[in-house]
Amino acid sequence: MSKNKAKIGVLLVNLGTPDSTATGDVRKYLREFLMDWRVIDFPYIPRWMLVNLIIAPFRAPKSAKEYRKLWTERGSPLLFHTEDLRDKLIQKLDPEKYVVAMGMRYQTPSIEEGLKKLNDANVRKIIVLPLFPQYASATNGSVVDKVMELAKEWQIIPNITFINNFVEHPLFLEAWTELGKEMMEKADYDMFLFSYHGLPERQIRKGSVDGYCQLSDKCCGNYTKKNQFCYRGQCFYTTRLLAEKLQLPNDKVMTCFQSRLGKDPWIKPYTEDVIKELASKGVKKVLVFSPAFVADCLETTVEVGEEYKEEFEELGGERWDLVPSLNSGDTWVACLQDLVEKNS
Repeated sequence: MSKNKAKIGVLLVNLGTPDSTATGDVRKYLREFLMDWRVIDFPYIPRWMLVNLIIAPFRAPKSAKEYRKLWTERGSPLLFHTEDLRDKLIQKLDPEKYVVAMGMRYQTPSIEEGLKKLNDANVRKIIVLPLFPQYASATNGSVVDKVMELAKEWQIIPNITFINNFVEHPLFLEAWTELGKEMMEKADYDMFLFSYHGLPERQIRKGSVDGYCQLSDKCCGNYTKKNQFCYRGQCFYTTRLLAEKLQLPNDKVMTCFQSRLGKDPWIKPYTEDVIKELASKGVKKVLVFSPAFVADCLETTVEVGEEYKEEFEELGGERWDLVPSLNSGDTWVACLQDLVEKNS
């Protein structure tokens, strides 16, 4: 590479986390997160009232307790795993060609801080890599919104490339397969559950192409150009790809969705309903994957790993194991390296 040629900037973006487990910090995080119009897609005034008068005041104390279960000496796992991932990726990429930064969509370190680092380095191109495998307006779409909101103020805007999803990437699938096989050595499981973060059904319908969306297995059972950005369709596709690599019997695999908020219908089946169904059928040993999350966080470690485990065992289940997230595993780092280099 010519010494006079500017470098390529890489911005890793994860969702975000409160700065601490103090109720005030959790409330601040919830307000920023839920006031994003792509997360709660209501008009501004009703959204503001819902978030600031109902959700944040009443949910923050409970969420703070949940975060305390998760917190370590290094702080939030989602934050330090993303930091470790960034540091390992820096070691893998050519330092003469790349500058790597990270940012959180909500709270700190911010996307603005990450972009400033890249802009200060006078990069000729920026590759934005949201760490969300399946595209959704509320995650990847929100990152694109924020990056462009900030970049539009710059006098000079370099080429900006967004990596919108990577559910089919061989190394992404291999990273999950390695973790799954390691867990499968521990027990003979009756069922393999793939639990993804949920979204309101209305958000899925908004992205429907040519009326294709039916929110059913009929449309989500195939992955085509019409539903390539349908979050539910991508989740079912991820399950099929991983089940194939792990050689799991079709009748022992289920896809479901967690983390509902509010009374409006969210995409189904709901994980808590599936748990009841499995228990009623006498299923005793379940292995759970959470392939929408690439780092251990509240939704995996606490919600799936503890709360759902307790519910399943109360209903008669004997074993409920969670496959850990990708975090900063070597195969996952190699996946990101490949994504960056192929988009350079």
